[in-house]
Amino acid sequence: MLFADNTRYSYAVNPLIEVICQLRFPTILSIGSTDPAQLQEAVRSDFPRYAARQEQQQARITNGKVEQVPPVTNYNFISADGFWKINLTKDFIALSTLRYTRWEDFAQKLDKVLALFIQIYQPAFFERIGLRYINAFSRNRLNLQDALWDDLINAPFIGILSEPDVDETATPRSSLDAEVNLSQSRHMKLHAGPGMLGDGKRDPEPKFILDGDFSVVDRQLPISRVAGDLDVLHDYAVRLFNAAITQELHDAMGPTPI
Repeated sequence: MLFADNTRYSYAVNPLIEVICQLRFPTILSIGSTDPAQLQEAVRSDFPRYAARQEQQQARITNGKVEQVPPVTNYNFISADGFWKINLTKDFIALSTLRYTRWEDFAQKLDKVLALFIQIYQPAFFERIGLRYINAFSRNRLNLQDALWDDLINAPFIGILSEPDVDETATPRSSLDAEVNLSQSRHMKLHAGPGMLGDGKRDPEPKFILDGDFSVVDRQLPISRVAGDLDVLHDYAVRLFNAAITQELHDAMGPTPI
């Protein structure tokens, strides 16, 4: 089962390490040609820290010749505690958090940021709405050191590790990567499998990564559609999460119904 029911829970041991919402729009050249001082002033009370970096773009081939693409400025507005961040370029705006609690809290903060962005830059429409949930399940945090991933994660999310004749300790790599057209213009990219956070440099414990990237792609997405489409994408994310975890893992995380 790829999607289960949409029952929501708050977990005492929350596996979410990052949630990101990105909205792409037709290029606005004024973003990048001048610093976004007006937006900074509008969000500065919640995002007082500021940084900007140049991001090199991939070269493109035109008429058989390699053409270098100028770097893009990515403006960052960061909360005082460092857990929330706005990213702004000439092509997209994104809100991300390392401390997600519940959808309503995230959506409320996103609504405020988008309203200010729309007021200042007046995009004609959006071209892509994306909502990404990155989970990292830790057996150590859950006191499940003796459990196999097969006990905690449902098939097909663990691939061959679900087979009884496959030794997890002898299988250093096994992952699922899929792209699925969900409905209408909605899509999902999914990565699932054991892995190290930060290449294991700070934390050597293998985690199980469940990374779902849900999106709506259309040439002209009216601004009025954003809230409704995000609710649908969030519903897919909840149902995917519920389908991926076993009852043992669910209970170990300390669920409280929302």
